[in-house]
Parts: sequence; structure tokens; C-alpha cells
Amino acid sequence: MDTYLDRLGVYAARLVPQKEYLVPGHRACQGCAEVLALRLVAKVLGRNNIIASATGCMEIVSSPLPLTSWDVPWIHVAFENTAAVASGIEAGLKALMRKGRLPKQKITVMGMAGDGGTSDIGVQALSGAMERGHNFVYVCFDNEAYMNTGIQRSSATPFGASTTTSPAGKVVPGQTTWKKNMPEICAAHNIPYVATACPSYPFDLMEKVKKAADIEGPAYIHILSVCPTGWRLAPELAIHAGRLAVETGVFPLYEVERGKYKLSVDLPELRPVEEYLKIQGRFRHLTPELIDKIQQRVQEEYTKLKKKVQMTNEG
Repeated sequence: MDTYLDRLGVYAARLVPQKEYLVPGHRACQGCAEVLALRLVAKVLGRNNIIASATGCMEIVSSPLPLTSWDVPWIHVAFENTAAVASGIEAGLKALMRKGRLPKQKITVMGMAGDGGTSDIGVQALSGAMERGHNFVYVCFDNEAYMNTGIQRSSATPFGASTTTSPAGKVVPGQTTWKKNMPEICAAHNIPYVATACPSYPFDLMEKVKKAADIEGPAYIHILSVCPTGWRLAPELAIHAGRLAVETGVFPLYEVERGKYKLSVDLPELRPVEEYLKIQGRFRHLTPELIDKIQQRVQEEYTKLKKKVQMTNEG
């Protein structure tokens, strides 16, 4: 990829690898930003890649038995053990190469799951794999709820969002807790690389995946994946919604490389969160007071992140 053209914001199709490893014919919903993110991730990781995929949207749409959209080795695993299976694959490959039963070569191992499979059900296995230092890439595709089973809330569902298990009513305004901060939880494990990404910024996403694959040790990428179905917005607004998430500070793009924080999109001034919330049906019940509460929280979190960038890069 030509980073010079990328910095200029120039779109050039030749910068994107043409070979597809998530091939056409999958059954993702119209406008699904998550499958776009997965397609980009697969392009970057290439053929020498083994994927352990938890139950979730991307598993459902890509592998309806007896069909598959995968052109790389891929295994469906349970919600709770994605990282455990990925770490086992990585350890097995290492042993086979050490014994000479497999030629020494670079094979990327990727674990992938949604926000429920990562922040709720799979966090224990992920924590263990990161603690043991396995050389793999873990990608969380975060669409902020259990979308493929009926739009139930997860611990990554944002405050105020209405889901089928956190419905907005006269007394309760949807989700009542704040979104779990999985990137920070992973960064607290002192792994070599943590990043946030969004397919609305495709070249940024692809560069981070490449960096994660090249780094020795565990790498974690948290990808905001706009879901038109669950977020109740028009399919053609998915990319716009992702950009608004970044520009309002709701989902800042940043990296934590060996403890040093770096903002990928450093905004001098954030747009009002109301611009992001008002295009989504899941937030349409919010009162001005609740929107102000979310705005305050977003500003506080963004200020904390900016301080971490400053503190970890001083001296």
C-alpha cells in the first residue's frame, strides 16, 4: 500500500489487493459494514492465514452448511474459546515447524468474534491467550449487540441504545450501562499491539491489520462494524455512520504500540454526538438531557485518551 497517497486522502483502487479470500456469495445483510471490514482484513492477511471464528454474524453469513465463502483454512469454534483455539493452532504450527514436519514459513493465525463473543463470553480465553504471549491476531467485529440472534444487548452496547433485551420505555431509556472498553482491557495486558479501526477508514484499517500480523506476539484489533439492521438506519448510511462515530469521538481511532498511544485521526474539535445519534433508530427515544449525558461522557473519555497519548510519548 502506498501510504503517501493514503495520507493525501486519494482513493486508488490499485492500492487494495485484488485477490479475495472472503469470496462473493455470502449472505450478509444489505449495507453490512462488518462484512466489508472482514473482507479487508482477509485481503491483508492473505492466503497463509488460518482463522478460528466464533459463532456470530460473520460465521452465520459465510458458512451456511454445505457452502462456504472462505478461501483460506477456517474453523468454526464456540463462543467462549476463540482465543484458546487460535492459540492452540499457533502452538501446533510452531511445534510442527520445530520438528521439521512443516517447512518454516510465516502463517498468520487469526481469532475473530463479535462483541458478544469477545467482551462477554470469550474474554476469559482471550485474556489467557494474551497472558501466555501467543503470536496471533485477534479481531473483534463490534456491532454493539448480538445482532444475528435477535439484537440482544451485550456489554459493548452503548448507553441509551434500545435493543430487544434493553428496550426503551417510559421508565428505562434503553441500555443503562456504558460500553465496556475492550481495547483498554487488552492494552492492560501489556501486549505488543492494540488498535481500533473502522471500515469507514479502509486504508487505516488495512495498515493496522498488516502491522498486527507483522508484530511478534499477541495483537488485538477492535473494529467498529456498523449494523444497519440493529442500529435501525438506512443501509446506505453505514459508512457515514462509521465516520460520524469517529468524528464525534464516540469511537476514536488509535493504536497502542508497546505501551505508546497514538491517535490515528487527531481531531482538533469533535462534532456533537447528536449528529451521530439522530440518524439511528435505536437512539430516537433519547431526551436532550440523556444526549447531554452521553456528550459529557464522550468528551471525558476523549480527553483521557488524549492525555494517554501525551503521557506515553513524553521524553
